[in-house]
Amino acid sequence: MSDFPVTPVPPAELPGTLGALRAAGHRYRTVKQELRDNLLARMRNGGPRFAGIVGYDDTVLPEVERALLAGHDMVLLGERGQGKTRLIRSLVTLLDEWTPVIVGSVLNEHPLHPITPASRALVAEAGDDLPVGWLHRSMRYGEKLATPDTSVGDLIGDVDPIRLAQGRTLGDPETIHFGLVPRTNRGIFAVNELPDLAERIQVALLNVLEERDIQVRGYQLRLPLDLLLVASANPEDYTNRGRIITPLKDRFGAEIRTHYPTELELELALIRQEAHLVAEVPEHVLEVLARFARAVRESPSVDPRSGVSARFAIAAAETVAAAALRRASLLAALAEPAAEGEVLTGGPSATADVNKVPFLSPDAVARVGDAVSVTSTLRGKVEFESGEDGREIEILGHLLRTATAETFRARLAGLDLSGFTALVEDGKAIETGELVPAVDLLGQVGTVPGLAKVLDRLGVGDAPSPGQAAAAIEFVLEGLHLSRRLGKDVTDSGRTRYGGRD
Repeated sequence: MSDFPVTPVPPAELPGTLGALRAAGHRYRTVKQELRDNLLARMRNGGPRFAGIVGYDDTVLPEVERALLAGHDMVLLGERGQGKTRLIRSLVTLLDEWTPVIVGSVLNEHPLHPITPASRALVAEAGDDLPVGWLHRSMRYGEKLATPDTSVGDLIGDVDPIRLAQGRTLGDPETIHFGLVPRTNRGIFAVNELPDLAERIQVALLNVLEERDIQVRGYQLRLPLDLLLVASANPEDYTNRGRIITPLKDRFGAEIRTHYPTELELELALIRQEAHLVAEVPEHVLEVLARFARAVRESPSVDPRSGVSARFAIAAAETVAAAALRRASLLAALAEPAAEGEVLTGGPSATADVNKVPFLSPDAVARVGDAVSVTSTLRGKVEFESGEDGREIEILGHLLRTATAETFRARLAGLDLSGFTALVEDGKAIETGELVPAVDLLGQVGTVPGLAKVLDRLGVGDAPSPGQAAAAIEFVLEGLHLSRRLGKDVTDSGRTRYGGRD
């Protein structure tokens, strides 16, 4: 099956001519009227208004709704990874599912409201027999990532020399090759990272926002464009690449500040929703990663103006899941060597039969020790203060340990864990690590008083798999170490040994 999106096919019962459209009682509405009406309808019936948006219910979304009801173009200001683009794209769901257009119009003109001379002439000539096409709402969204090489022609349009050579006169709308903005007429157009757009290019948007006309190569076209313009930007005090010019800011009806999740539960909900996990990641490990992301965001060693994207915690969850899958794969290889020509990783092989590749263990469960690898793989997502050069991994490692200790206290406070500390009495040690099988760890621990209550607190249940039980035990051992009740050493082979404190 193809992964490419398929253009929706309009239902057969939709009117096919202008006369049938009128007979059906269809009325013309502007995009902003359409958004307002559909938003009000969802408010009244209690349906979801912005699918997939987490943590903004009481802050950002009410401001967005007020802007839409007022018919305002808007700019979203916020640091990276705060879901600005996701929020902008969700606005498309507030459009009508299908809208009528004049067949062949590059500006998606409404049959009841043509705006170009050619379309007006076509409507006058054909009358009620004018063919009507239907445009799905997914096709009524345009987006441009602002880059320094973006031109006025890209956004607004330019004179087409070929059409001039065909005998049309300069000033004729038919001589213009329209850019992205007018081609999104009767839809929503988004400019991501607006300050990165050169100031002289930003000027070209002034008329679009206020007068709703466009200027190309020195002559003006009175084309009453009908669209909602939305932009995203980092706060001006952070971006050094440019700024939004004052006249353009003044033309946006609403400036809305976004933010990172304000509560731990919202951070967790975002990770659960967005992370594509290839193995099981227990809730307590996800909580460690959520607390870790929040600790990095609040650390004085990290540049607060750049922010720490929500993608940081999402990528961390995906990394620990991948570590669990890697462990299961490698341990499966040791337990059942592959036959000649087979692969264990699931990667391409000219001779491998996918039906013969050993199945990766269904007990691939992430442990808290798997999170150590994220300090090196994700440091590039964090901008540190200039005085912290060379200490990045050290800082992230400290914050990860802090997050683990906080989760340990939050999850297991008040439990009697003396059964775990008794495991290392008389010089004994518990060895775990990236490639230590769950059954090996469980074999070292045996029956531990208090384990059932630990599993219950961690939400594992009465019948955990070996991987789930091992993840819980390793979490307890690490938490006891961080609370100074157990010692910890890392062997030359990379394994971790928990023992008594010296």
